[in-house]
Amino acid sequence: MTPQKHSALIKQIARSYGFDFCGIAKAEFLEKEAPRLENWLKQGFQGEMAYLENHFDKRLDPRLLVPGAKTVVSMLFNYYPEKEQTETDYKIAKYAYGEDYHVVVKDKCYGMLEELRTQIGRVEGRVFVDSAPVMERAWAEKSGLGWIGKHGLLINKSQGSNFFLAELIIDLECEPDGPLKDYCGTCTKCVDACPTNAILPDKTLNASQCISYLTIELKSAIDESFSGKMNDWIFGCDICQDVCPWNRFSKPHTESRFAPIEAIRYSKNDWEQLEKEQFDRVFKYSAIQRTGLAGLKRNINFLKKNS
Repeated sequence: MTPQKHSALIKQIARSYGFDFCGIAKAEFLEKEAPRLENWLKQGFQGEMAYLENHFDKRLDPRLLVPGAKTVVSMLFNYYPEKEQTETDYKIAKYAYGEDYHVVVKDKCYGMLEELRTQIGRVEGRVFVDSAPVMERAWAEKSGLGWIGKHGLLINKSQGSNFFLAELIIDLECEPDGPLKDYCGTCTKCVDACPTNAILPDKTLNASQCISYLTIELKSAIDESFSGKMNDWIFGCDICQDVCPWNRFSKPHTESRFAPIEAIRYSKNDWEQLEKEQFDRVFKYSAIQRTGLAGLKRNINFLKKNS
């Protein structure tokens, strides 16, 4: 089978597993990203996320992560919900409405890899869903699935940015896709809307100022300088995506495992009265487990104190 046919088959399999878009890139050193990553880390924009400082070389070269790798397959999986929370509630990011995407999307990736092996034969590789040192947005951009917006997220021209990103890094020779141009133009809606000024020039995000970081990754106390700027977010944040004009093309997902958990309908009082037994039951399969009950309580208390 030729590299062109390998690529066509992979995209066909990706569609059969529910991925909305699939792109192919040659596994090679990310030369353009190297100085940007180094500078970003030197400026401390990673905050307490020390793990981003590890495996610098592997982060930039998938062949060091997966020996013998020839191809990086990038996929996008839609998570845009049919209905959103009301503006009067404490808010969680849309990606966390349903079951933990790490599990759901990774299951589909493993299925893809097995299907590929069934149809082609031996294929060595690994699956990644927001895990390990993989620069997923750079690879998605390189494979033609979209471009990196000013907010640092991948934007797809057909459906915006409400997607989970996933990768297969494999030793199969494939025909690569070419990158797209940047269609953000002079728009600065995401920059202007960010209440903590986390979005900097040149598509740079100061993650240590981002509400998503503050409510999830930050383990210490939220600094008082963010008082009045959290906009009732207690897990993640969608502000920069909600204002992006490209997200007017978003379509509701059809994945049953992303059906909203009951907490989406919680009032502020429900959140404030949340106890461990209820938390463990409601969020058993949720990405919100990442911050834990203690983290949620910290975020809620900060909002109440500074409302």
